[in-house]
Amino acid sequence: MKDKKLNTWAVVAAVMFFMGTLFPYAYASADGGLRKIRTFIDVLEYVKENYVESTDSDKLINGAIKGVVGELDDFSQYLEPKDYKELKNETRGDFGGLGIRLQMVDGYVTVMSPMPGTPAFKAGVMPGDRIIFVDDRDLKDMKLDEAVDLMRGEVGTKVKLTLSRKAENGEYKNLPDLTLKRQKIVPEVVYSRMLAHKIGYVYVVDFSGHTIEAVNKALKELKKQGMQSLVLDLRFNPGGLLTGAVDMAKLFMGDKQMIVYTQGRKKEFYQEFKTNAKAPYADIPMVVLVNQGSASASEIVSGALQDNKRAVIAGQRSFGKASVQQVLPLSGGAGLRLTIAKYYTPAGRLIQRNYRDKSKADEGGIFPDIEVEVDPEQEIKVFMQYNRVVYTPGQKAQLPEMTEKDPVLDKAVLYLTGKLTLEQAQKEAAEAKAAKEAAKTKKAASKKETQGKKSAPKAAPQKQAPAQDKK
Repeated sequence: MKDKKLNTWAVVAAVMFFMGTLFPYAYASADGGLRKIRTFIDVLEYVKENYVESTDSDKLINGAIKGVVGELDDFSQYLEPKDYKELKNETRGDFGGLGIRLQMVDGYVTVMSPMPGTPAFKAGVMPGDRIIFVDDRDLKDMKLDEAVDLMRGEVGTKVKLTLSRKAENGEYKNLPDLTLKRQKIVPEVVYSRMLAHKIGYVYVVDFSGHTIEAVNKALKELKKQGMQSLVLDLRFNPGGLLTGAVDMAKLFMGDKQMIVYTQGRKKEFYQEFKTNAKAPYADIPMVVLVNQGSASASEIVSGALQDNKRAVIAGQRSFGKASVQQVLPLSGGAGLRLTIAKYYTPAGRLIQRNYRDKSKADEGGIFPDIEVEVDPEQEIKVFMQYNRVVYTPGQKAQLPEMTEKDPVLDKAVLYLTGKLTLEQAQKEAAEAKAAKEAAKTKKAASKKETQGKKSAPKAAPQKQAPAQDKK
């Protein structure tokens, strides 16, 4: 009896400590909150005493904490001690494992982009693929970091993935299982070349620890070659370090201009990031390319350049991931990653999209000035073409052959050469969108009409009256 009471008070103490640590404002509605806490304790006690198998109080409480934090958004997370330790190594410039950049989308672990030259890239993993199983473990309802942890391991070991890919009809279909060998590889994060008409082109894979150094090097080399305008390609760039985004914006924007700001419930979470010196490339005409795979730091850069009228944005609407997480140490070596603020563009546009609330589907992300619809298959070909750039220690970097048609880049070149105005480009985009919607409506109507004809009941044959002899 004494042990039972001791366990009960341990649970109460843990819950009260948890509530006090995570939710200091919970007592504003004390009556309702305390009733819920009492219910929570009752459930724990009943489970502990009556569940068909013996239970571990620590595991139950940890599960409850994870559930509370997981209810907030897709980015807040309760970190077990081993996860908290690994979090500190996430933003290094080199990676082990399979080489996949992931994000939680609609409750699924989704590939943002495979890193160039990695096992995932070579195996044909594509942006937008969903990872359903890892070594036959179902990822449904699993937090992103837990799924990532399953894919990590010692270099040379193997892991099996079950992927699901979106078909033309919008439905996802499972692909044959892939068995990949974990490797350690350092991909090139920047690729540059000179296009016709003295247009410099810089493709940025992500914002890791080496990105700005590589971008600076590429721009200096292009300038030596006579660059007069620039295309900055951030398509399929999932982001990375905030410092990288801020430093990149500073390369192109004038002094004392707003790059991005954060805002949360508390005043101390408001923070502004501005330029503080004259930019080395403040006057060069430029177009920034984005698509649905552009996220986080990519959106900060493109949003800042767009709002400050510094660059034209071309492509498709970006992903919409820009929230600020604060990592707090907890007892026992655990940690809490909690969303405390969100990023806003200089004009006050919220970058973060709310994927849980379908009524807010039109909010968030960076909308391009020049929208260019691209066939998904063609976009994948373009993506694969650019992402054959890779550097592996001990090997020479591989240069890609640019043979695939790239409608977004073509539009950018037309704009920079004066052969297409912004108004013309927007008119063409609107017309193309209207034509696509009309074709879609027509196809749906035709399909409905065909189904209607198939399902229509056939008239029953009329019985002929028996012939009568004439008399």
